[in-house]
Amino acid sequence: SRLESGQREPGLRHLLPLARAHRLPLDELVGSRTGDPRVHPRPFTRHGQTWLPLTRNPNDGLHAYKQILPAPPTARTEWTPRPEQGSHEGHEWIYVLSGRLLLALGDHDLVLTAGETAEFDTRVPHGIANAGDQPVEWLALYGAQGERMHVRVQPTGS
Repeated sequence: SRLESGQREPGLRHLLPLARAHRLPLDELVGSRTGDPRVHPRPFTRHGQTWLPLTRNPNDGLHAYKQILPAPPTARTEWTPRPEQGSHEGHEWIYVLSGRLLLALGDHDLVLTAGETAEFDTRVPHGIANAGDQPVEWLALYGAQGERMHVRVQPTGS
């Protein structure tokens, strides 16, 4: 109770079991900063996809993620239902690293393969599925409406 009320500082013998119980590294539990500027992402799973954050603060500006969708248990066919679609404010840019990604965008179905990109307004109903028999991996940038990925096709001359 003295720890909870702030009347006592926790020692290492208290912190280690707490860190284990909450599955956190000790430095995250005590809030130490090492001065290391690298981002140390913590993967999470949502809707069967693994998301690996690539940006430090997901609450500000553009959000970058590497996403991984495992191979489906059975191959997709023309009778396989389209992925469920949703919409929200924002803009999205996708770059496929490996595999085959099915992007259901409104009434259109697009299959993107390694090296292909897509950019769209997220107010358009959209959904994603694995279109192949291997895991699909892609990079995604999300931004609030008006924040967009800008690709420079050619370097500007001086």
